[in-house]
Amino acid sequence: MNIRILVLLSLLLGIGTVLHLVMPGVLFGMKPDLQLAMMFLGILLFPRVKYVLVLAFATGILTAITTTMPGGQISNLIDKPITAFAFFGLYVLLSKVVKDVVLAPVMTAFGTMISGSVFLSVALFIVGVDLGAGFGALFATVVIPATIANTVIIFVVYPILQSIMKRSSISLQEA
Repeated sequence: MNIRILVLLSLLLGIGTVLHLVMPGVLFGMKPDLQLAMMFLGILLFPRVKYVLVLAFATGILTAITTTMPGGQISNLIDKPITAFAFFGLYVLLSKVVKDVVLAPVMTAFGTMISGSVFLSVALFIVGVDLGAGFGALFATVVIPATIANTVIIFVVYPILQSIMKRSSISLQEA
């Protein structure tokens, strides 16, 4: 593993953690997970299994530490690796067919919905947390706003990071 790439991924995780900490809870302690956008950026920039694995577990641990939702710790630890590898798998399949400029925001929206679905399913059905609302209501009030926010973040930030990466000494060939 390249140390420069790990440092860049650490910076993305740090930014995501700050976003996760400052985001207020929307409903029953649940908050939109903006850290997902940073995890997705890391996967888009360095689409290698070893980096996806590191990002998935690090993101799961950091979001578990910073969650305000009861039972969110277990849900985050299960949700992030599933989401990261689903996102990575779809990216590998579609990146040869669709341009990154289009693919990144679409994949982010899809990935955020996968994450939200897994998170809510684990919290409601496995952990058994009573959130006072059903899956549909929580999906509509927390996951959909997070999907919109993450998609906008990726739409704006990903092209900028791509141009920076092209000019820097860090490249995918090193990954």
